[in-house]
Amino acid sequence: MMATHLLPTFESDPGMTPTWIGLTFSGRAAALFAVLAGIGLALSTGKQVPFEGPALGAARRGIALRAGVIAAAGLTLGGLEVNLAIILVHYAVLFLCILPFLGLKPKALCIWAAGWMLASPVLAYLLRPWLMASSPQLILDHNPAWEDLGTPSQLLGDVFFTGYYPVFQWLSYLLVGLAIGRLPLTKARIPVLLLAGGTVLAVLAKALGVAAMENWGGRAALQQVLNAPDYPLDSLLQVNLAGVQQEGSWWWLATVAPHSGTTLDLAHTSGVAAAVVGACLLLGRLADWLNLDLLLPLRGAGAMTLTLYSVHVWVVAAFYLKPLPAGWTEEGMYFAHAATAVIVGMVFVLLKWRGPLEWLGHAANQLGRHSGSGLR
Repeated sequence: MMATHLLPTFESDPGMTPTWIGLTFSGRAAALFAVLAGIGLALSTGKQVPFEGPALGAARRGIALRAGVIAAAGLTLGGLEVNLAIILVHYAVLFLCILPFLGLKPKALCIWAAGWMLASPVLAYLLRPWLMASSPQLILDHNPAWEDLGTPSQLLGDVFFTGYYPVFQWLSYLLVGLAIGRLPLTKARIPVLLLAGGTVLAVLAKALGVAAMENWGGRAALQQVLNAPDYPLDSLLQVNLAGVQQEGSWWWLATVAPHSGTTLDLAHTSGVAAAVVGACLLLGRLADWLNLDLLLPLRGAGAMTLTLYSVHVWVVAAFYLKPLPAGWTEEGMYFAHAATAVIVGMVFVLLKWRGPLEWLGHAANQLGRHSGSGLR
């Protein structure tokens, strides 16, 4: 995520040649972020056996209040001048949208995830022209901020359909994560299945999308309706389709471009996320065998993601439209951000501290969980 924020995803040449950063991480980093949210929710609501009855209701209240903390952080960061698409408001809304699914078991969740991946891109494609034709258009063209609460229809239209992280399609990622988190992750075969199955799904979805564009006439058809003639379609399909109005041709639904929100994009990035989770679980098993905490750098940063993400965005905003300090490069700035996140995360986890925003989120969660019993 930090790499896609701080390092160029396109070369500066006229053809906007994709960089290896763009080809490797664009779309996949954000999807992994969302899938992990679903896994975390599963682990906190019963793991393999989802909560039921009063326990499930308490968990839902806690998650809803925690989402409020995340949304507040996102709306505050949205007021900064920064050239990043901030995910936190969408993330919070996803937490609310997933609440009805918390009581489901893996099989039902897999069915819901597959169905949502298939149906939501089609419905979004049909609805977007209507949303864009309204007056005012239901698109913000900026990160959601506190003042946008004054225009709720525009805010909701953007968060669910026209924004950088459309919640309507992105619910697929939380459903996938919730299904993964409900699996018996401690069993030896599960990490292998996640790694192998995720890899196969990712490769098949990518191959199908590339074939549709290059072999079956998709790219030629889209070139005729592209509303951004200054941007080469070939590069956009490889790195980032966000911001392009995907209308005028059903071929848009056949792309596997990052941030396109199509079925193939959702399937590919979900497969990559599952494979990454499987690989990390296997690495954790190796660490146990070697009696070494090989995942400490990731575990530390992962334990305080909300705080580190917010600080990262704030620091990037501080340098927005300003020259880098003397002697600094984009690569140096990236390594400074990444190393700081790893080091700070390791210190906090070793000292058994919560990050400041994680503490607020935990407090809100506990308040929600216990509020129902207090009312009775």
